[in-house]
Amino acid sequence: MQDTINVENLSVSYYGNEVLKDISFSFKTGNLIGIIGPNGAGKSTLMKAALGLISKDSGKVEICGKPIDNVRKKIAYVPQRSNIDWDFPIIVKDTVLLGTFPNLGLFRRPSKKDKELAAQCLEEVGMKDFSNRQIAELSGGQQQRVFLARALAQKADFFFLDEPFVGIDVASEEVIINILKSLRDAGKTIFVVHHDLSKVEHYFDDLILINKELFGAGPVKKVFRTENMKRCYNMNLSFPQGLGVGV
Repeated sequence: MQDTINVENLSVSYYGNEVLKDISFSFKTGNLIGIIGPNGAGKSTLMKAALGLISKDSGKVEICGKPIDNVRKKIAYVPQRSNIDWDFPIIVKDTVLLGTFPNLGLFRRPSKKDKELAAQCLEEVGMKDFSNRQIAELSGGQQQRVFLARALAQKADFFFLDEPFVGIDVASEEVIINILKSLRDAGKTIFVVHHDLSKVEHYFDDLILINKELFGAGPVKKVFRTENMKRCYNMNLSFPQGLGVGV
C-alpha cells in the first residue's frame, strides 16, 4: 500500500461561523500540491487545522496511516510572513539553526554538525552571505528564503508553506519553487497555499480547490478546469488565452 495523506470530513468554525465544511481528500506522498481558492476561502485555515495548529469542529487527518501528532517531527511548517514577528532580535544563522531543534534530544544544544547543516541550508537558498544579519534587515524575499532554509534544516518529509510567494521578488520566487520541486523529486511531500492562477500548471502536480467547501482535489489537469474554477470563485470568470485552464 502506497503512503498517503488523508483528510476526512474536516470542518472548522470561528465564533459559530462555518469556515470549512466537510473537506475530504487523499494524496499520495511525493507530490507538490497547491491549495487555491478566492480570498477568504479558508486556504490557510485548512492548512492550520490539518496540522492541528487551530481547533477543528470535526474531522480526521492521517499521514501514512498515523495521526498527525505521531509524525510531527517529520513536518515543517512555514507560516505567512504577515504572521511572523520580524522585530524579534535574532540573526539569520540562528533562525535557521532553530530548524534542528525538533530532532535534538532533551536538554541538548545544537552541535557543530547541526551548525554546519544550518550553513549548508542557507547556502542552498542563496543566503549564506547574510548569516550574521538581523532577520529584520532583510527584504521580503530574503526573509522567505531564510524560513525555507529553517524548514530544510529540520530534515522533514512533509512541508507546509502558507503563501510563500506573496510580497517577494521574482528571483526569490524562482529559487524557492526550484527547491520545492527538488524536494518533490527526492520523495518529499509539499503543500503550498497559493493565489497566482497563472503559475498553477507550472508549479504543481496536484491541486486542492476550495471555497469553504471542496470544489476539486486531484491532478492539476483534472481540477484546474473552467467549470470548477467558475463554481469555486462564484463568478462569471473569463480566463485569458494562454492561462492554461482546461475546458
